[in-house]
Amino acid sequence: MDTEVRLTRLIQQLGPRTGAEVLAASPAPAFAQAEPGEQAFACWRAAVLSPRLVVRRVGTRYLRLDHKVEGFARLSPSILREFLTYSVVGLVDDVSALDRRAAEVLAHVRAVSRAKLELATGVVAGVAARIAEDAGGGGDYCIFLAGDVVYDMAHDVPRPERSTGKMVRGSDLDLVAVVDDAAPEALLRRLDAEMYQQKYRYLINPSAREEIDYIVKPLARLREQMQCDTFKKMVACKILHEGVFIHGSRELFTAAKTLLEEYGVTRKLATMEASAARLRRAAEERLLGTERGILTADELRLFFTTDEAEEFE
Repeated sequence: MDTEVRLTRLIQQLGPRTGAEVLAASPAPAFAQAEPGEQAFACWRAAVLSPRLVVRRVGTRYLRLDHKVEGFARLSPSILREFLTYSVVGLVDDVSALDRRAAEVLAHVRAVSRAKLELATGVVAGVAARIAEDAGGGGDYCIFLAGDVVYDMAHDVPRPERSTGKMVRGSDLDLVAVVDDAAPEALLRRLDAEMYQQKYRYLINPSAREEIDYIVKPLARLREQMQCDTFKKMVACKILHEGVFIHGSRELFTAAKTLLEEYGVTRKLATMEASAARLRRAAEERLLGTERGILTADELRLFFTTDEAEEFE
């Protein structure tokens, strides 16, 4: 029995399901998310090409930078992550059921995003309170949030944290603290220390298991990064572009955001996103056109993305 027939029968029995649910219900060997294999690829390809099935995507695609991609620009979620978490497979002749399940999935994604945003706000409030207690830590600073949370695209799929291998609850929190150039060096050190404590606390606490990535930098470093002459500088600019204010000086945050326009970075990022959309269409066409179950190394890079971690190393 071929994959499309199995998928169609599965959806007829169970109703519309996400890609991850389809794989979990499949009689084939369990799918390992960390190493995309032939089962995942075969299911995605069969579902998209089937005249009897519909793959309904929910949420938003957004720009991600990947040093393994020519031109560095690609869309997130990856094809694999989008299929597993942000897509629903349903029957072509039962669109109402597909609509209901897609609405449920989208509501869950948004609820996870709100919870992650509230967590980030609480973490930053704790850092700010301890900074305020230190009379020697004066000076303006702001903290903003970036990553999939700001696009309402956070997920709660368990995954290993990069440095320790500990399992964490889905999307990480990407926090950036920008400090005014006139502020004392002690403020940067204190912010770094307090944010590290929060990172450690939430990572090792069994009831939390959240990953917090952060960086502390002076405004002058942001200004220098606007040159976009290295991959890491491009990532820093992209993170600032999508960043959402959490705490501190709004004036400083506005000044940081204004740099993107002054240096023409906003226009560059828009061009990169348009290029990423074209590459995504080409990648999907190439993958849908292959008959093989096992992908080559180049095709694997089209199917899933590397972690966007360069800015937080």
